[in-house]
Amino acid sequence: MSGISVFGSTGFIGGEFCRVTKKDLHPISREERSPKSSESVYFISTTDNYNVFEDLHKDIDVNLTVLMDVIKNLKPGESTFNFISSWFVYGDASLPATEESNCDPKGFYSITKRAAEQLLISYCQTFGINYRILRLCNVYGPGDKGASKKKNALQFLIDRFKGDEEISLYHNGEFFRDYMHVHDVARAIDLVIEKGELNSIYNIGSGTKVLFKELIGNIVEETKSNSKITPIDPPIFHQTIQVKDFYFNTDKLKSLGFKQTISLDKGIKSLCQ
Repeated sequence: MSGISVFGSTGFIGGEFCRVTKKDLHPISREERSPKSSESVYFISTTDNYNVFEDLHKDIDVNLTVLMDVIKNLKPGESTFNFISSWFVYGDASLPATEESNCDPKGFYSITKRAAEQLLISYCQTFGINYRILRLCNVYGPGDKGASKKKNALQFLIDRFKGDEEISLYHNGEFFRDYMHVHDVARAIDLVIEKGELNSIYNIGSGTKVLFKELIGNIVEETKSNSKITPIDPPIFHQTIQVKDFYFNTDKLKSLGFKQTISLDKGIKSLCQ
């Protein structure tokens, strides 16, 4: 069957991809494990490193076991599998991280995402299946119902600033990140699926390092917030498994002709209204 099967079509990023793309889509229900077309895009994943405190098996079950149950149903010689991964797989890489940078992830989420990549590559090479791996930057934008301190913290903090709530800021905001609006992330995914080289990895991001402290200053100005900001040291667990600074090299994505349509300033302003 033609078109593209979408695993995780109701999530924050998967849902936006379905709204953006003009491809013929076959959304796969949460219980299904078989694609309905020769090409698939796979968004199913946990989202942070904190599950270890409540469920030791969750990251393994979701990021590895479910993935294995899906890829075993791919047809050798016919299938192309587009796997949505994360910048977390790099760990403390030299910056800006390229697709060839060494990966040394910390934390259960980060490690299982990297293991998923490696298992997928091995399986595809063994059975003659094409793949692409797309590593996403920090994704922000409206509609993320799961925004929290652990995931999409930017959206979470904007909501607190709008409510004049107290803000605790790790490292006093003195760290770098790579942000891109969910709409542009979905467009980039669509472009890589359409034009990206098979059996290859792509960084999906802006390629710009953003000092979080400056970003917070812009948010305060836009929201006219009276929130009290208190610098704090991250907990030991956070210091152990989270990367302090990160941003991408996105030359490979840009070589496909990708250009952002929503600047960070424009995106933040929209969220602050």
